Amino acid sequence: MNRRQNSSTTARTPLDSARVIATAARIADAEGLDRLTLTRVADELGVRQPALYRHIGGYDDLLRSLSLRGREILAQRLADAAVGLSGDDSVAAVGHAWRQMVRDHPGIYAATDRYPCAGDAELEAAVEWVLAVLGQTLRGYDLTDEDRVHAARALRSAFHGFSHLESGDGHPLPHDPEDTFDHLVELLCAGIHRLSREPEMSREGPA
Repeated sequence: MNRRQNSSTTARTPLDSARVIATAARIADAEGLDRLTLTRVADELGVRQPALYRHIGGYDDLLRSLSLRGREILAQRLADAAVGLSGDDSVAAVGHAWRQMVRDHPGIYAATDRYPCAGDAELEAAVEWVLAVLGQTLRGYDLTDEDRVHAARALRSAFHGFSHLESGDGHPLPHDPEDTFDHLVELLCAGIHRLSREPEMSREGPA
């Protein structure tokens, strides 16, 4: 579609923040977050860049919106993956769902690392949603509330780290990433089982 056709389409469909964010998300996922600029978004929509400022506060605001969308999509993917499962099967399912989300949306997932969530109530709530889903995933284990929180954070760290490395070609051959990920899940589950079996006093050591 050329610039004139884009302009015609824009005239028929009013520009709003949802269209701007959706267009930015498509560009980020298809071309990489580093290729995303306001000029690129404006060209894709067939408008001049100043027109975007009626709907977003600027590049940082756009990046924040993408990071929020990334966390929300992730949380929903994890929740869907865990339905009807428990224990080790549930952990494996959410882990694979996490990796698939990054494969499907590499650009907006990258945005979750680019915009800080501390102090932003909406972004913090999105992070808590992810952790809450992971916590629910762990309901099949006999964990204390405190251990469940620590285990959920450990899962988040492990799955994010693996996916981040994988998306950046950080797992070079000859080792198969699928085999490595299966081993990671086994290690995580073994640790969770240890927490659920071992009494609190024995983990603290002898008196």
